[in-house]
Amino acid sequence: MAGAMLSFGGLLSEVLQGGAPGLTASNPGIVKVLGGFVFPVGLVMIILQGQELLTSNMMTFPMAVIKGAVPFWSLVVNWIIVFFGNLVGSLFFAAILVRYSGVVSTDPYHSFIASFAIKKAGEPEWHQIFLRGIGCNWLVSVAVWQAAGAKETISKIFAAWIPIWIFVACSYDHVVANMFSVPLGIMFGAQLTAAEYIRKSLIASLIGNIVGALLVGLPGVYFFLRDDGDGSLESAENGEVMDPSPLSSNVRVVKEKGM
Repeated sequence: MAGAMLSFGGLLSEVLQGGAPGLTASNPGIVKVLGGFVFPVGLVMIILQGQELLTSNMMTFPMAVIKGAVPFWSLVVNWIIVFFGNLVGSLFFAAILVRYSGVVSTDPYHSFIASFAIKKAGEPEWHQIFLRGIGCNWLVSVAVWQAAGAKETISKIFAAWIPIWIFVACSYDHVVANMFSVPLGIMFGAQLTAAEYIRKSLIASLIGNIVGALLVGLPGVYFFLRDDGDGSLESAENGEVMDPSPLSSNVRVVKEKGM
């Protein structure tokens, strides 16, 4: 479900950007900022519904493994299951709810979607997509962390919205978001093959996203998840965490999900 939810935001962003070719030609920066502003609706739905998104699990599961709340094998199993679950949701949304529904089958949307896929997976070099993946999931992890620490719903929305807005406006690469936008572009005639997408965009952004998540998660474990010598985080097995910080809450939730 999370792949489909994120795709709602991706579609909204592409509709806004693709529907403003004149403004894009005269002031492309404004269009990118506006496209980034609407994209976070997908992640907000994921957070509020408690769905499983691969990129957020890239931060929380390593933290839980380091603190002994879950075994390492559960990280591997979770990432594999969530990866393919997000992929299926994204492809279903792209093929059924966008391509075959015809909602953006005419220009200027059709041509923009195809060109957007080229810009994400065709033009950049492998190392550039990798580095953009680092920047992306650094910001996504910050968004998830901040949302976990917020109490009211409006606070969670605001806490998650700004970092996601930044990564989209800056054209960083999110592996799950690209599971929607790049295959959709291929469906709309982009000069890319599935093999090129997997070899270049999917793998590079996946590895970059993992690195970006660790840049937030590992310092978080060191600085914020203290070990009082009483197995505080290991007691997450019983749903009990001594430290009430948002990071501890994330680790607790990982364990409560039974992984």
